[in-house]
Amino acid sequence: MGSNEGLKGDSNGVGAPVTRRSKAAGAGGGMPLEVGTKVMCRWRDQKLHPVKVIERRKGLYGGPNDYEYYVHYTEFNRRLDEWVKLEQLDLETIETELDEKVDDKATSLKMTRHQKRKIDETHVEAGHEELDAASLREHEEFTKVKNIAKIELGRYEIDTWYFSPFPPEYNDSPKLFFCEFCLSFMKRKEQLQRHMKKCDLKHPPGDEIYRSGTLSMFEVDGKKNKVYGQNLCYLAKLFLDHKTLYYDVDLFLFYVLCECDDRGCHMVGYFSKEKHSEEAYNLACILTLPPYQRKGYGKFLIAFSYELSKKEGKVGTPERPLSDLGMLSYKGYWTRVLLEILKKHKGNISIKELSDMTAIKTDDILNTLQGIGLIQYVKGQHVICADPKVLDRHLKAVGRGGLEVDVSKLIWTPYKDQG
Repeated sequence: MGSNEGLKGDSNGVGAPVTRRSKAAGAGGGMPLEVGTKVMCRWRDQKLHPVKVIERRKGLYGGPNDYEYYVHYTEFNRRLDEWVKLEQLDLETIETELDEKVDDKATSLKMTRHQKRKIDETHVEAGHEELDAASLREHEEFTKVKNIAKIELGRYEIDTWYFSPFPPEYNDSPKLFFCEFCLSFMKRKEQLQRHMKKCDLKHPPGDEIYRSGTLSMFEVDGKKNKVYGQNLCYLAKLFLDHKTLYYDVDLFLFYVLCECDDRGCHMVGYFSKEKHSEEAYNLACILTLPPYQRKGYGKFLIAFSYELSKKEGKVGTPERPLSDLGMLSYKGYWTRVLLEILKKHKGNISIKELSDMTAIKTDDILNTLQGIGLIQYVKGQHVICADPKVLDRHLKAVGRGGLEVDVSKLIWTPYKDQG
């Protein structure tokens, strides 16, 4: 991550981008920079990284050098895209790409193992595997520039990650202020302060279905609490690249996880699910807000969705595509749950039996066990290889399970049986 190398092609020369130095680089000519320009930019780690200019805007004085540039760091996920000033760019490294068909991912930098792990955990490229090329281009064009840079939610100021389609009147607001209880949003701090004097909510609207210690889960019906559901979707889209914003929230239930204290119940994350899913999805979207990440809440939300499936007597699977971080969390959850069962179980066990015990869909079980080499195909059928030493090695690699769902504290009636 600390290398100051520029863009390079494939080492064998096949498919390498044809690039040339700009004659105007560093000479004061060729300004302002064109959209599409590739150049090195000084990032928050004070090192130079390759970027591509996505958009530009005039500064206060309007001169050729008085521009800000919205850049995409080609090493990292789009959530790190940002506006930068000219002085952050190394104009000696400007490159003009002649073959635009070449993927930005030709960039390859040397990293320490620790740097690589940190990027894998927080900066990995978002998956859009289920979007065709045209849809992906349309998605990236429409959402290429973040419209809201920061939000204030409760005691946190949070940098946003992605574009969210707020009403047009909010697009000129560098920061939005959210009521952490009803999720109303405003342009100015004074508006929020006036709102908080009138807002009588101290927790999400809806039914508290789980409480254990300081953790509570609330079920919010999108039909009964339409504005809350829409505001939650606006908020979530700031941190989910792939998410489709549903204005018709009537069809969804929202499960909002909170940390509770004497001031109220403060949202840390949520997942949503369709009231009636023909594809047996038990989760539509999942998000842990950035200040609460890496604390086990994501895995808790996943585990909670499967506990609801067990209560319904169904197997479930998350709706695709998942975000990059969502898929990492799911793979970790599936792997841990299945390995713990295999370690304790005596004798043979089938994929179907594992599915019945966990409410995990058989396809997800197969893919998970195949991914860690525990499935063999023998005489026309899949056989699970459960050597204790191998199980222990994989359990150690997958890490701790995080927060446990205490099923005895869950008081819930499936939607189909309600009223």
